[in-house]
Amino acid sequence: MGISFQSLPTTLRTPFVGVEFNSSQAQQSPSLLQYQGLLIGQKLSTGSATADQVVQAISVDDAIGKTGRGSILHRMSIGWFAKNKSTPVFLGVLSDNGAGVAATGTIVVAGPATAGGTIALYLGGVLVSVGVSLNDASTAIATNIGAAINAATDLPVTASVASSTVTITFRHKGLVGNTYDVRAGYNGELLPAGVTLTITAVGSVVAGTTNPTLTNLIAGMGDLWFQVWSHPYTDATSLAAIEADLLDRFGPLRSTDGIAITSASGSFSTLTTLSLARNSAQSIIIAQPGASPVTPPMEFASEVAALVAKEGQQDPARPFQTLQLTNARPTALTDQWSQQERDLFLHDGLATTKLGPGGAVQLERVITTYRTSPAGSPDTSYLDATTLLTLQYGRFTFKQIFADKYPRHKLAADGTIFGSGQAVITPAIGKAEAVHWFNGMVTLGLFQNPDAFKANLVVQINDSDPNRLDFLLPPNLMSQLIVVGAEMQFRLGA
Repeated sequence: MGISFQSLPTTLRTPFVGVEFNSSQAQQSPSLLQYQGLLIGQKLSTGSATADQVVQAISVDDAIGKTGRGSILHRMSIGWFAKNKSTPVFLGVLSDNGAGVAATGTIVVAGPATAGGTIALYLGGVLVSVGVSLNDASTAIATNIGAAINAATDLPVTASVASSTVTITFRHKGLVGNTYDVRAGYNGELLPAGVTLTITAVGSVVAGTTNPTLTNLIAGMGDLWFQVWSHPYTDATSLAAIEADLLDRFGPLRSTDGIAITSASGSFSTLTTLSLARNSAQSIIIAQPGASPVTPPMEFASEVAALVAKEGQQDPARPFQTLQLTNARPTALTDQWSQQERDLFLHDGLATTKLGPGGAVQLERVITTYRTSPAGSPDTSYLDATTLLTLQYGRFTFKQIFADKYPRHKLAADGTIFGSGQAVITPAIGKAEAVHWFNGMVTLGLFQNPDAFKANLVVQINDSDPNRLDFLLPPNLMSQLIVVGAEMQFRLGA
């Protein structure tokens, strides 16, 4: 037999000149993996999207139309698009759990005002200004505060007023509202003379309870591939559902793996208790400083995910340290975690941020909650998110080589004699392709030590199935410069 043509018949007898095109050798460099992001959260009844389905959002306004103004997904989309407008992002839409309760808090106003001025309220880090006139009574001020909050329709809260008390209610039922911050004078603004505000945190008057169930959404996603997920849930049930699906996706039969990013705040012990109960190579919890961070964790997590997706697609092996967030507001210096505390977090499975120049919030180290092997031994195999992203890209490009170049090939043992141009692959050819693939990863700065790879690479026809070619791929992943150590051995005198 001669050359293995794809579609040009070998039995033609009429005069004819035919040329077919074969693109299997056209792609010489590693294939591009186009990332897609996924934001999982709740919608309001005003949104057009159907619950338990996935829809694409091309902008914040698009997310508003599909999930409702002031919804969790609206707020998460603000965080995403603040940092990433290039990676396609999809919304995993949930409805409130009917058995849930919405979180509430209060602002109690005392007056009257002895001078005019402005109250600078910050709700989830968003400034809401309330004008105050001389001699305004506490009831009038409370009424104006309630009106100003309700006029800010992008906020995930609404307000009601009774006498001098403003009750603030999170728009959604569930636990997410319990971390929503309300404060006055975040940037040092003073209250008008004679006016005082007593703020009881949202979730402290009435605690939000019962997050949505993720089962139907996850089942409906099938094998849609999202490389970076973000969600606002830190309850055990939600985390377990997401971790289980991502672990299954990480397996060879699905290979639609990704990482999921959420955020949490609270005391040191609260955060470590949360992280030590998890052990997932695909799940990331970003620790936010302070018991009640200015930027809601749902928005914080989505912005981190957007940044990870943007930078991870460009170079999955490059660490994320020093990258700055745009939408997130820093907490007060007194609420920041110390270097020692952050280091302890990183040993307990919590990713960290820190303050950068000018008070900007910077990523410090993005790690997963994976700490121990299935045998219970300490294990750093999947510590950094970059490891997961590098493996994801490596597997994708390896699969693409054989899907594109050897789609309908025959398999022969090494040493078999066959005609040039035949669609045949042998273990030796497979080994050469694996080395070529590895060298491509080295060129991109993702893998290292090619000599060790060649020495330990194994390619063979399966003993039980003669139609199967097996590979043992031993890549050495690129490391990151995380710590620099030096000893300054100084001298005194001449």
